[in-house]
Amino acid sequence: QVQLVESGGGLVQAGGSLRLSCAASGRTFTTRRMGWFRQAPGKEREFVGDINWSTGSTYHTESVKGRFTISRDNAKNTLYLQMNSLKPEDTAAYYCALSTRPDLAFDYWGQGTQVTVSS
Repeated sequence: QVQLVESGGGLVQAGGSLRLSCAASGRTFTTRRMGWFRQAPGKEREFVGDINWSTGSTYHTESVKGRFTISRDNAKNTLYLQMNSLKPEDTAAYYCALSTRPDLAFDYWGQGTQVTVSS
């Protein structure tokens, strides 16, 4: 089993920055991939991006490219989401997810952290 705990959310003005963290504990040696999702009220969950845990290669969805950066600290089993140039439309609950599966589907989820961007 793996447990995920997000932190770092909050209220920020448009144009500001926040860094989210996702600390993993438990059987973290089985991690293959970690990622970030977000969900705004009344909207479907959106995939923000991910990182291959062994290679470090990342993917960022188009709407956040150039503004958000996903990174990791292997020693701390922690995933990060650095968010710069935030926009009101980035307001959402942000969730981290982890995959231990060979098909890289996410099988563990955090509880979420709220990010609110004021205009």
